[in-house]
Amino acid sequence: MTLHGSEIRPQDTPGPAAGNGNGTPAELPADLQDERLIASHGISGAVSAFTARLRSGDLGSVPVVVGLIIIWAVFQIANSSFLSSRNLVNLTLQTTSVGVIAIGIVLVLLLGEIDLSVGSVSGLSAAVLGVTFVNQGWPLVLSLLTGVALGVVIGLFYGALYTRFGVPSFVITLAGLLGFLGLQLLVLGKEGSLNLPFDSALVGFATRSFLSPALAYGLVAAVVAVYVLTRLRGRGARTAAGLSAAPNSIIAIKAGALAVVLLIPVIVLNGDRGVSSMFLLFLGLVVATDFAVRRTRWGRSVVAVGGSVEAARRAGINVRMIYLSVFAACSTFAAVGGLLAAARLVAVNQSSGGADTNLNAIAAAVIGGTSLFGGRGSAYSALLGALVIMSISNGLALLSLDSSVRYMVTAGVLLIAVTIDSLSRRSRQAHGRA
Repeated sequence: MTLHGSEIRPQDTPGPAAGNGNGTPAELPADLQDERLIASHGISGAVSAFTARLRSGDLGSVPVVVGLIIIWAVFQIANSSFLSSRNLVNLTLQTTSVGVIAIGIVLVLLLGEIDLSVGSVSGLSAAVLGVTFVNQGWPLVLSLLTGVALGVVIGLFYGALYTRFGVPSFVITLAGLLGFLGLQLLVLGKEGSLNLPFDSALVGFATRSFLSPALAYGLVAAVVAVYVLTRLRGRGARTAAGLSAAPNSIIAIKAGALAVVLLIPVIVLNGDRGVSSMFLLFLGLVVATDFAVRRTRWGRSVVAVGGSVEAARRAGINVRMIYLSVFAACSTFAAVGGLLAAARLVAVNQSSGGADTNLNAIAAAVIGGTSLFGGRGSAYSALLGALVIMSISNGLALLSLDSSVRYMVTAGVLLIAVTIDSLSRRSRQAHGRA
């Protein structure tokens, strides 16, 4: 029997007497004892397994990472300031609000649905913050909680309409886009614009709060340490259960790669103001959402419903509650993104959440690798996709090109991403991985 990365010869394999009584080699882990399985061992085995996944159409984040590298290389050649520490710090600040909204889009796309009103919800939340905090003198915490609660209520309203009456999410959220835009204008009133106090804690957090270099490097070390400990714990649990587990060499290589991926941006950002606390909040939300999707019963239920509603229902999943919770989560992320955008711009006006907010958030989720067909995606899609979208915007601005060019370039990138998703889906179906 030949295995990826290693070979087990017949003379090295014990017979029935030395095995488990039925001719299966006892020294193999329980999940690899079926000779029909193709197992991977060692570094070469891991590479072979990764290559096999790519050939079968399971591309993961590879296309968007390659695309991001190409985009950065092109803009750096066109303008040497693009990858400067100062510009990359600005890029992280610009990415945060769109990225937070995109996390919610990822969740609804996992269900195979869509929310077209995230821009209007974010603008309405920002308007409520401005009016209550500036005009009415509410405590900042109360204004923030009101803005977030508004997002929760809107999402539950969407979910109720969808599950109760079967109205398509496209229609519900399109109506929400228009309705909440009008409500935003009504809340702002004749003034139409409000400036947030520059010395407020919210504005300070969004514009002037950065980690010290020592704290940033310490955080990188902590993340890598947690990763290693988690992997070792999982390896020990699998070994104790008689299952196959990744060797320590693979864990060490992945930990080293993670350290490099985290250290290089931190070093570059520390060349200017450092790592923004607001961007760190965004990263925290991405990690928390990814954990919720991959490691909790709720997250597995979301993916199951996105894959097949009827199968999920027959498996005992409360489909109605899944739809309600996901729509609520999407609108909540939109509200939080609107609050962060208002804090960064130190103002709220009639255009808050308008213009290309919807385009950027939805495009970020799709470009980042979340499937439009439901059931496949990751919270990290929001991070990668938002970086792509805002890198295009930032780079074109440095080149002093008109916004019309940015729209056309973004449209092209989005079309390419959807095409890749469609082709990879066909390939997965052909290889039995869909």
